[in-house]
Amino acid sequence: MKTKNKKAALTSFVYPLSFGGLIFALWQTGVLHKLLGTDEFTLPLPSRIGNIILDNLPKIAGNIQSTLIVAVLGLLAGSLLGYAVAILATIFPRWGGGGLNVVSAFNAVPIVALAPVITNWTKDVSKDASVRSMVAKILVVMVICTAAMSINAYRGLTEVKPFSEDLMKTYAADKLTTFVKLRLPNSIPYIFIALRVSVPACVISALVSEYFAEYITGVGRQIRENIVLAQYSTAWAYITVACLIGILMYMILMVFEGILLKHRRK
Repeated sequence: MKTKNKKAALTSFVYPLSFGGLIFALWQTGVLHKLLGTDEFTLPLPSRIGNIILDNLPKIAGNIQSTLIVAVLGLLAGSLLGYAVAILATIFPRWGGGGLNVVSAFNAVPIVALAPVITNWTKDVSKDASVRSMVAKILVVMVICTAAMSINAYRGLTEVKPFSEDLMKTYAADKLTTFVKLRLPNSIPYIFIALRVSVPACVISALVSEYFAEYITGVGRQIRENIVLAQYSTAWAYITVACLIGILMYMILMVFEGILLKHRRK
C-alpha cells in the first residue's frame, strides 16, 4: 500500500513537471510561437522574461510586497468572517441558511464588477489615496474568500458522525461542550478544503482589484500599465511573478495542511 502511494505521489509530480519542461523547451526554441501564430514581441522568450525580472528585481519586489499584503490580509479577513458566518448558521439554523445564501450571492458577482463598486464605496475612508486603495482591495479579496470558507466550514460543523453525537449525549454533554469538543475539531479538514479554493482566488482577486485601484502599485497594476504601453516583455515578467506568488502560497498551504492533519490521516 505504501509503495502504491509513493508511486502515485511520484507520478503526480513527474507528469506535470515533464509537461512543463516540454512547454518551456518549445517556448524557448520558438516552436511554440509557430504553433500559436505569434511573434517574440507579443510572447517574449522565457530567457528574456527572466532577464527582465533579474534586472528590475527591486521594483518588482516592491510590487510583490504590495500584492501579498492585500492577498494575505484579505484571505485572513475573509476566512475569519466566513467561519463566523458558518458558526452562526450552525447555532441558528433557521436564519443561518439565509446568511449562507447571501454570502454565496456576493461571491457570484464577478470581480471586475465588484472592484469598481467597492473602490467607489471606500472613497471617503481616508484622504490618503494609498490607504483608500488598500482598504478597497482588501475588501474585494475578503468578499471573494468569505463564501468558500463559510460553506465548507458549515459542512464541517454540521456533518458529524451520528454515533459521535450519541456518544456526547451519553456523557450528558451540553451544546457548548459538544460544539467545542466535537464540531470544531471536525471542521478543521474542511477549513483546509476552503483554503485550497481561497488561496488561488485571493491572488487572482488581488491582481484584478489592483486594475481598478486609485493608487498605482502592485503586480496586477503593473501588468495592466505595461500592456497599455505595449511593453509586453515587462508585462510577461509581472505575469510570471504573479504565477509564482500563487504557486508559492499554495505550496505553503499544502505544507501546513500536511503537518497539521498528519495525525488525522493516520
